[in-house]
Amino acid sequence: MSNSQSITGPMRLPFLILAPACVLAGFAAAVWATGQVNWLYFVLTVVGAVAAHISVNAFNEYYDFKSGLDARTSRTPFSGGSGTLPAAPEAARSTLITASATFLLTGAIGLYFLYVRGLGLLPVGILGLVTIFIYTQWITRNPLLCLIAPGLGFGVFMVMGAYFVIAGEYSWTAFVVSLVPFFLVSNLLLLNQFPDVEADKSIGRKHYPIVIGRQKSAYIYVAFLLLAYLSIIAGVVARVLPLASLLGLLTLIIAAPVIKNVLANPDDIEKLLPAMGQNVLINILTPVLVAIGLFIG
Repeated sequence: MSNSQSITGPMRLPFLILAPACVLAGFAAAVWATGQVNWLYFVLTVVGAVAAHISVNAFNEYYDFKSGLDARTSRTPFSGGSGTLPAAPEAARSTLITASATFLLTGAIGLYFLYVRGLGLLPVGILGLVTIFIYTQWITRNPLLCLIAPGLGFGVFMVMGAYFVIAGEYSWTAFVVSLVPFFLVSNLLLLNQFPDVEADKSIGRKHYPIVIGRQKSAYIYVAFLLLAYLSIIAGVVARVLPLASLLGLLTLIIAAPVIKNVLANPDDIEKLLPAMGQNVLINILTPVLVAIGLFIG
């Protein structure tokens, strides 16, 4: 493995598009609600969000390797980590450096926005940084926190943070838009836990596929997926989102067969793999389509 691969592998580069998609939704909501546009703030927010995503990924890779979990996990294209550290154990130190450096970069950008936009951003920023730092070691040992923490990070914290740096305040529009990635990203991690039940259980993790089983967790997955779409509809009905934001419902075309697959094959990981891939598409496309609807207004 080359030096560059040992560094970029733990970042999980193919999945980093999720952070800009979530930021775009928050930015679009602020533009629609206030008419304000600040491209410098948008770019800085994207950089901070991607750095946060890299940080939580790299911390996860490092601690999963150190705990021995990587040696027990059967990796899929969507779960079980990148496989970088089992293949190149000497890269553990550089992975920890990557996690720490991107964590500090996220914090530095947050401090800049505290200075230029005000202390209102502080609760979102602190909770976001704490979530990054404690996710793998502590949050994964509590089923409810393990379920909602990813959605809080990419939804409530990231979307509402992006909204605040443009608008200088929070709003119901920002909150409703944040619910879309809240439910979707929570679901993303939930479904990706299905293949890892036995391995995760062996090191003391407690997420819902372990605690209540895959079949019952499949019902949680379906409920969260439907709640993501209902959030968009509710926002339009309440007139805190424009009618065009219903474009986000287009991914129901993908979601319908995913729901059918997850309910029918919760214990058959091989058959679940297509659903896991389509679930990634839902997570990226839905907030982008909502953002497009907000820009159209």
